[in-house]
Amino acid sequence: MIKRVIDISEQAYLHQLHQQLVIDKNGKTVAQIPIEDLGVLILQHPAIVITQAVVISCQQNNAAIVFCDARHLPYSVLLPISDGNSLHSKIIRQQISLSLPAKKRVWQQIVKHKISGQAQVLKHVGKNAVALERLADNVKTGDPENLEAQAAQKYWRLLFGDGFRRDTDATQGTSAEGINSLLNYGYGIMRAMVARAIVASGLHPALGVQHSNQYDGLCLADDVMEPFRPWVDLRVYQLSQRYPALEVNQTTKQPFLKLLSESVCWNQQTMPLMVASHYLMADIKRAFDDKNQKINYPEWGELLL
Repeated sequence: MIKRVIDISEQAYLHQLHQQLVIDKNGKTVAQIPIEDLGVLILQHPAIVITQAVVISCQQNNAAIVFCDARHLPYSVLLPISDGNSLHSKIIRQQISLSLPAKKRVWQQIVKHKISGQAQVLKHVGKNAVALERLADNVKTGDPENLEAQAAQKYWRLLFGDGFRRDTDATQGTSAEGINSLLNYGYGIMRAMVARAIVASGLHPALGVQHSNQYDGLCLADDVMEPFRPWVDLRVYQLSQRYPALEVNQTTKQPFLKLLSESVCWNQQTMPLMVASHYLMADIKRAFDDKNQKINYPEWGELLL
């Protein structure tokens, strides 16, 4: 079943009734949604009130709760830990003891997929992708030459122009800041989707392959989501061509909220992106143990139409 992404950007009271998420605004019920249908719940307004019963039910149904900051950008994600998978403790022990060569092999595949995705974006919008295609073909185990960073330097200039600079802390003042704000928003949605799939697989999202910040509770999600960044980049580019002054609002958020339910191709099958993310995590778990395991990231499918 396709899980729903719910984004609440106004003051509201969220409570539970008969396993339904009830959304009240100004003392009146405006929506009721079965909690088992939720995939991601995004809370944007600082005056949103949510009951503990809703939080626990979301966790029991593996629904990620995303909290946004004053800029309306995803700031933190609340995920279940113990009930995500019945073999959670065993899998965690295996994850902790993962060898460095295994991590390097997985990271190599992730970087190759990311750079290839960036090249695909450039080709789709009519820009030269030869340099990135060459870099993708030369990624070695562990990416010791940091081709990921080399690709990024070329990619952003080609996609948004020589004057564009990537900024993870952008506000919404200038055109570039609007682009950065939307990139940050879209990445946050993708991060929540990937973190949800990680927990469902029984892996711990804090135990990364390449990312290892002790203050980051989603290091593995930050690793796995890297090849999904170009999916967001393409949507932001398309919006930038349509709207001269970009900002995070109800209109510009819609392409990213819909992205998780868009049909994609995974291993010659068509399915929603959120569903494909769970198959992806199964591939990554196998790659931890099998040095010949290929990681199949979802392919664009209808997203490029």
